[in-house]
Amino acid sequence: MKIFKFGGASVKDAEGVKNVAVVLGTQGFQKCLVVVSAMGKTTNALEKVVEDYFAKQDYQNKLEEIKQNHLQIATALFAPNHQVFNRINEFFDEATSFLQRNKSPHYNFVYDQVVSCGEMVSSVILSEYLQEIGFPNFWCDAREYLKTDSNYREGTINWEETEKRIKTLSTEECYVTQGFIGSDENSFTVTLGREGSDYSAAIFAYCLNAEALTIWKDVPGVMTGDPRKFQNVSLLENISYEEAIEMAYYGASVIHPKTLQPLKQKNIPFYVKSFLEPTKKGTKVGANLEKNNQESFILKENQHLLRIATRDFSFIAEEHLSLIFSLLAKHKIKISLMQNSAISLDLCLEDTYHMIDLLVNDLTEGFQTELVRNVSLYTIRNAKIEEAPKLYPNKNILLEQVSQKILQVVIN
Repeated sequence: MKIFKFGGASVKDAEGVKNVAVVLGTQGFQKCLVVVSAMGKTTNALEKVVEDYFAKQDYQNKLEEIKQNHLQIATALFAPNHQVFNRINEFFDEATSFLQRNKSPHYNFVYDQVVSCGEMVSSVILSEYLQEIGFPNFWCDAREYLKTDSNYREGTINWEETEKRIKTLSTEECYVTQGFIGSDENSFTVTLGREGSDYSAAIFAYCLNAEALTIWKDVPGVMTGDPRKFQNVSLLENISYEEAIEMAYYGASVIHPKTLQPLKQKNIPFYVKSFLEPTKKGTKVGANLEKNNQESFILKENQHLLRIATRDFSFIAEEHLSLIFSLLAKHKIKISLMQNSAISLDLCLEDTYHMIDLLVNDLTEGFQTELVRNVSLYTIRNAKIEEAPKLYPNKNILLEQVSQKILQVVIN
């Protein structure tokens, strides 16, 4: 069985949905499971609905606008009396009803119940369209298969229960399901973190012992750098699991960090290909591939540089580090780069949930802190150290670190 994953850019409109069918036709639509993300920028739009709901602003009009956009896409794909229109309305009615009756003050819980609507609707539209053009498939609710804890917005997979459920799917059929979402023991929706759809696809691949997983992007494959940010980049046709994991760790956006471990455990080949050019080779990630020594470039923007020092200028000792890391975990802030001296600790941080001010407030009880917001982190693998400054001319270098041909520089 093969697993295919399509992101939001591939299904952003009716033409995108039609193109997904073309792509699947080139691959042979049999014995496969298709994982799809929310359409276009739907997740961002639904996030704004949740923000307005908690700000006690008018969220209903925004939700209605999102619904109408999906109905408009469906109108370009189906006859007016098709059942898909009722199904779209049902999902948005469920989201509206939930917000009207909700009593929970917990933002992350509410977020997961509402934002997941995007994946549900996109998967129904794709499934029904494929059925309409002669690609028979079963639509399935990923929440019935991916079971998690109740860590809303960052769910941890219950592998034993998840594998048991996914193994009930037939490897002789075709399915369309959602990325990004699962459910806890109380059947509440739990999301797996932003960009978690790739991870969903890897979970299905692992549990079904898939022949391969292909993730379809709007780029030719894994490049030596984001072509929108760097010049003269090239395609990496073959890379090892270890290299891909390293690239994901340093922030290569084309690969989700969690995606690779389940695949590596079972040696399931992983392809990154372009939905715009589906017959082209793309990138293969697998085992026992020769190490690639090409210089590659990764840029992480919207980072924060936090310098932490003891108030009495004593050493940053183990008990200090323990407290600092516990506070980072508490506020779900991730470290992109760390550098320490005897009396200070520099952290380049990724603040997905906008918790940096709360972290700094907690730290100032015992430490001196200095925060520089909105910095960029450049990572160069297999770096030609002497040529690196050409990448960031006239920039203020705040931090620099070199280790085993990996150069990392924080600038603003």
